[in-house]
Amino acid sequence: MKFLNQEEAKRITDKVLSLTKADECEVKLTGNRTGNIRYARNAVSTAGLVEDTQLSVSVAYGKKQGTATVNEFDDKSLEKAVRRAEDLARLAPENPEFMSTVSKQEYKASDTYSKSTAAIDPDFRAQVAAYSIENSRKNKLVAAGFFTDSTAFEAIANSKGVFGHQENTGLNFTCTVRTEDGRGSGWVRRDAGDVARFDAREASDVAIEKALRSVDAKALEPGRYTVILEPAATSDLLAYMFNGFDARSADEGRSFLSKKGGGNRLGEKLFDEQVNIWSDPWDKDIAVTPWDTNTMLARERMDIIKSGKVAAMDYSRFWARKQGKRAVGAPGNFIMAGTNKSTQELIAKTKKGVLITRTWYIRMVDPQTVLLTGLTRDGTFYIENGKIKHPVKNFRFNESPVTMLNNIDEIGKPEILGGDESPFQMLIPAMKVRDFNFTSLSDAV
Repeated sequence: MKFLNQEEAKRITDKVLSLTKADECEVKLTGNRTGNIRYARNAVSTAGLVEDTQLSVSVAYGKKQGTATVNEFDDKSLEKAVRRAEDLARLAPENPEFMSTVSKQEYKASDTYSKSTAAIDPDFRAQVAAYSIENSRKNKLVAAGFFTDSTAFEAIANSKGVFGHQENTGLNFTCTVRTEDGRGSGWVRRDAGDVARFDAREASDVAIEKALRSVDAKALEPGRYTVILEPAATSDLLAYMFNGFDARSADEGRSFLSKKGGGNRLGEKLFDEQVNIWSDPWDKDIAVTPWDTNTMLARERMDIIKSGKVAAMDYSRFWARKQGKRAVGAPGNFIMAGTNKSTQELIAKTKKGVLITRTWYIRMVDPQTVLLTGLTRDGTFYIENGKIKHPVKNFRFNESPVTMLNNIDEIGKPEILGGDESPFQMLIPAMKVRDFNFTSLSDAV
């Protein structure tokens, strides 16, 4: 993949914009180079590098829209894509919720690129796998994992003078380690934009330790327990709630933020006062692109939940116009305030409880309360008198993150997480939560 700098990207987007006589036009140009290595049963199974560059052009005649994509960038191919988009727009029915492309925006640059992450090579990926495999073998364990790193760019432009160009890097690592007889299992996840924040040996050792400690799990009667959720366990639950801050869904009675009789619950206190969550494109730990790719609107730093109160909701441009509100770019990250307390410190202050290191197979039960069902997995432990006493069999749970954030006893140190169920990045702390609802036991390890 040719990594297009700002000047090269602008040359292409300007060319596309000059080729159309439609009422308006939007251009999005993206490129991504993703390296990976996968291993299972203590042996590497696949490794590779995937590269792709793509241009999307959208045009409109009145309220009729058409979009075409292409991955060739010579003049003939660009013109072909524009004509295809125009043909589709002429054939399309009018969109009753059509919004004209945004006017010129000011994008404040965010630090989303790491030169060292972009320099990751096959040798580095192989070493990541080697740490897990070698240490697992030493402990008579079996490891499986997946490491990916990506270097990308994105450029946007429209016929009203908008232009933005951003370079991004990131990495993700997950590893599952099991005992040879399958009675113990441990898991770890790490996400980072800068490889300097990633320690492959430390991450693998976490999964190995959990696998060794989770052998001979004892059954614990289902019920409501005080739990300590590690950040990775919390993030996938909260992601479902973050997806519910859409103002239209709330106003139309389809979300947990819907108000009886119509409208939404903006400004209402729905959570414990300890809960403070915001979005910040320029955060030093999880900076994101300073625009919303879907709308080209500039993002802003905004409070989402402030001292337990709903402080902001996501208004699409159409819904903002209909409701007389101001639309801004949708959040690209969610940051929850935490403390410097480690998970071990939270455990030390717990008389009786359960440590949950991973939640898995999560499904929505009721969108209007964000009631979720799922399973614990890969290391669940019973806590007594401030210490981990023994591993316990996994549970199925029925719980809402809204309820969780009302039952917080203590908050720990945040960690960077990508979130399996969401397109945004998160900085989420460990939490000590009371009355977490375990409904039955699971035979899964």
